This record gives sequence, C-alpha cells and structure tokens, in this order.
Amino acid sequence: MSEYFKRVAFAAGLPPIRFHDLRHGAATLSFAAGNDMKTTSAMLRHSSQAITSDTYTNVLPELTHATAGASAALVPHCRREGPSETEGLP
Repeated sequence: MSEYFKRVAFAAGLPPIRFHDLRHGAATLSFAAGNDMKTTSAMLRHSSQAITSDTYTNVLPELTHATAGASAALVPHCRREGPSETEGLP
C-alpha cells in the first residue's frame, strides 16, 4: 500500500509524504476541528488516550493558545464605571 500511495502521490504532484503521515494528518485535523482526546484516540484506534496524548499534544501550539483564550473568556470580568469604594484596593 505504501509503494502504491507513493506512486499516486508523485503522479498527482503532491509533496513526498509517507502513507503513515496521513494518519498524523488525520489526528492533527481532528484536534484542529475541536475534537477531544477521547474522540481522536478512538478514531485512531489507540489502545489508550495516553498514547494519543503522548504522540499529538505538541502538534499544533496555536491550538493550545486558542484553547487557553477560550477558557479565559469564560471567566467573568467585573468592570466598574468609576472609582470603587476601596479606591483600587482588593
């Protein structure tokens, strides 16, 4: 299968990648689409989520930044329109 894929990819003018790299691409796209570790691990048929986590957690650093921002957005912020009663003291 790998040799067949290599010939088809070359004929299509695609960059050289291994057949197995498609699996990594699928995992990366799954995380980028917002799927969680359990869903992606099941899709890849890994025996445990730890294998998926160990292999793919650092694949897309921008996703980590986006998830941190989404989490921070859930924290309510209090905005006051004038001086507070404590004049800035907590």
